[in-house]
Amino acid sequence: MIFQNLVKNVYFYLNLSNKIMNRTYVIFSLLFTILFVSHIDAQDNTELQKMADADQKSRMSGEINWKILNKEDSMRRERIFQLIKENKVQTAKDHLNVGIVFQHGNDTIASRMAVQSFDKAIKLDPSLNKWWYAAAVDRDLMRRGKPQIYGTQFIRNNTTNGKWKRYDLDPSKVTDEQRKYYKVETIKEQEEKERLMNLKSVDQYYTKENPSVDKLILLIKEEFKKGKNTGYNVNEDEINSFGYKLLKENKENEALEIFKLNTQLYPKGWNTYDSYGELLLKMGKKEEAKKSYQKSLKLNPKNENAIKVLKELS
Repeated sequence: MIFQNLVKNVYFYLNLSNKIMNRTYVIFSLLFTILFVSHIDAQDNTELQKMADADQKSRMSGEINWKILNKEDSMRRERIFQLIKENKVQTAKDHLNVGIVFQHGNDTIASRMAVQSFDKAIKLDPSLNKWWYAAAVDRDLMRRGKPQIYGTQFIRNNTTNGKWKRYDLDPSKVTDEQRKYYKVETIKEQEEKERLMNLKSVDQYYTKENPSVDKLILLIKEEFKKGKNTGYNVNEDEINSFGYKLLKENKENEALEIFKLNTQLYPKGWNTYDSYGELLLKMGKKEEAKKSYQKSLKLNPKNENAIKVLKELS
């Protein structure tokens, strides 16, 4: 209906243009409007979304049957080629979902397809996560036997004695500013990431030893004091994630002690206070929760969750 109305009005605007503006300019403006409306009217392809979701979900399970998964991946890629032929890949989200599926292909055709799809997606919608594009570029270079340029790919094989290692990087092709633009860590941050990836986790210790919460806290404190000489990953995010794991297991008291410890080890971490406040509130300790959220908001005035909770508490 929108296009019909626009076409019907073309002649009206052309006649009007003789009096108020150049005819060519009017035609160009109308064509641009039609194309713009066409882009707005395009709906995200729900089938593509389901395929992308299935691709991600299948890789989150603990045990993966790669023979079955590789077959499913191949079938998804074949179906997408059919959708492309039918002109059913149009929106930014569509192209993003195509890239998500093709990035797990096992050849350079698939990896190149992923790069092109993510590139198209972020050009249509710059608000999308640009990390997907950088990761696809690096993965495509890996498949071609060339060094990556952003630094998103880490490998683990016999040549590294089972340890994680950042895949070969050519640091001259991309600056750290460009890495940040694509939501990728700087080179120094990547080196730290590699170090952390090879440390033992607190969760591993907890699962194996089943220690009391006091003994666990003592271990974390001792390892924290060691700095980069620690054998365990006791950084802020790791401890926070472990706290949520305990919470998921309905171990609220233990989780509370871990969140509290995290605020002590990382007093400038706004997210640690947010998590601590969340559990305090859940346990009915409203005044303590309020103080924790206030501290979080002070450290990060843009913390929308803290703003919302404090408003409700008031």
